[in-house]
Amino acid sequence: MKLRLILSASLFGLLAACLPPSAPASTPLPPDYLPTVVALTGQAAFATAAALTPTATATETPLPPISQPVEIPPTATPTLAAGFTEFAQIRFVSPGPMSSLTSPFILQAIIAAGESNTIQIDLLGENGRVLQREIKKLTRNPLGVFQRFDIKYEIRAVTEAGYIRISTKDDFGRIQALNTMPILIYSVGTPQINPPGNFIYERVAMDGFKELSNFYAGEVALKGRIWPYNDQPIAVELVDTKGKVLSTRILRMNGVDTQPFETVLPYKVTEPTAARLTFRQDNPLVGYSDPELGKLVYVYTVEVILNP
Repeated sequence: MKLRLILSASLFGLLAACLPPSAPASTPLPPDYLPTVVALTGQAAFATAAALTPTATATETPLPPISQPVEIPPTATPTLAAGFTEFAQIRFVSPGPMSSLTSPFILQAIIAAGESNTIQIDLLGENGRVLQREIKKLTRNPLGVFQRFDIKYEIRAVTEAGYIRISTKDDFGRIQALNTMPILIYSVGTPQINPPGNFIYERVAMDGFKELSNFYAGEVALKGRIWPYNDQPIAVELVDTKGKVLSTRILRMNGVDTQPFETVLPYKVTEPTAARLTFRQDNPLVGYSDPELGKLVYVYTVEVILNP
């Protein structure tokens, strides 16, 4: 009996010696460890794939990356002088000036339609060609109505300097307001939306002037301040209801900073005549002249009454 016990104990000892040592008790993993491992593994896999992928030899000059700035003439945005507090009849909410955009993008604006209750929205390419145009009926509200537009376009180049132009007309077909926003349009890439800044205000501020002001003795005397869109001259005109220009004065701009102006527009009428006092400026960077809107970049108007 003792011999059997000794043999059994020896056999168990030999078997225990042949078995691998027992693993220590596992330490529980933190709850966010597994996602981290998966993410790190995925990154390593992408990096390895990229390293193993052969690089093709380009046969043409590669296009510049989208992140590179486009070399275009700068548009200055100075700090406005005191007095520029009147909200523009057409004010852009988004995108802001020099935003980088791809198709499609969303245009948001607050628009006071002209007396014709019609607004026109244009997307212009670098040479002034119309990439998209929309004409819409909008009930006039002097305070403006919020509007949202889906803008789509196609361009062949990687990028172009573009413009968003919105215009309105009065009930006689005269331009009542026009405003333009400079942007960058890309064929591909990631959009970058800038805030509107001080583009929400009118660029003309006249001292002591009111809508439907009466003028006498053949003169309209004006004084105020202007924030020009560019350094081009600004034409100041009196236009009657038939579209006839009754008087014109040219204001020479001294750069693009806000600056004072003072001028007198002479006129001749034989009876009280309604006219639209108009400030307009062109954009010389637009190579194409629209049959109706020309190269206009900004128009500000108010209605006046001319008396003999």
